[in-house]
Amino acid sequence: MKDASPVSSLFYNRYLVTPASRGLRCSFTGHRPQKLPFGFDEEDERCRDFKRRLRETLVELIGEGYTHFLSGGALGMDMWAAEAVLELKGDCPYILLEMVSPFDGQARRWDTLSQERHERLFALADIVTATGHNFSPYCMHRRNRYLADNTDLLLAAYDGTPGGTAETISMAKALGVPVRILPVVEKELPLLENLEG
Repeated sequence: MKDASPVSSLFYNRYLVTPASRGLRCSFTGHRPQKLPFGFDEEDERCRDFKRRLRETLVELIGEGYTHFLSGGALGMDMWAAEAVLELKGDCPYILLEMVSPFDGQARRWDTLSQERHERLFALADIVTATGHNFSPYCMHRRNRYLADNTDLLLAAYDGTPGGTAETISMAKALGVPVRILPVVEKELPLLENLEG
């Protein structure tokens, strides 16, 4: 298991609990709703299916010994994965959620409901880490690097398009961190009538 890199003075951590015996760590990365086929519509059947598969994957990971989950707090995969971890804490109170903020006010320009969800996740997290306090062209990169540096597995909602998710996957692979891809939308099976004839 890869040791966590030392935390520089740039980082701030708030621990509500101190992990006595650290289990395996899993970081999340994934596309924002703007890049997803269902957008911001969480009632869309494809989004509901994605969230179901995400939760099932987290249950499997907990069974494999993953107990420390890291989320970058962005809309989409980061937020949904963190919410699922908090839900699973009811049955698995020993798992930890670490929320990682790239800069103060990350959610400031989001809609009110998304801001409230973001604040709730950071308030309920066992560990809060800030990789910076001011917005800069590199603040997201620094947050993504922290997620890659401090994990044993990267769980990615990824469809092959360029961006921060692809960058985080590349960083993790360069560090020798395994990456598990969770497809955004499962491939649809052809209808039976399309196979006949």
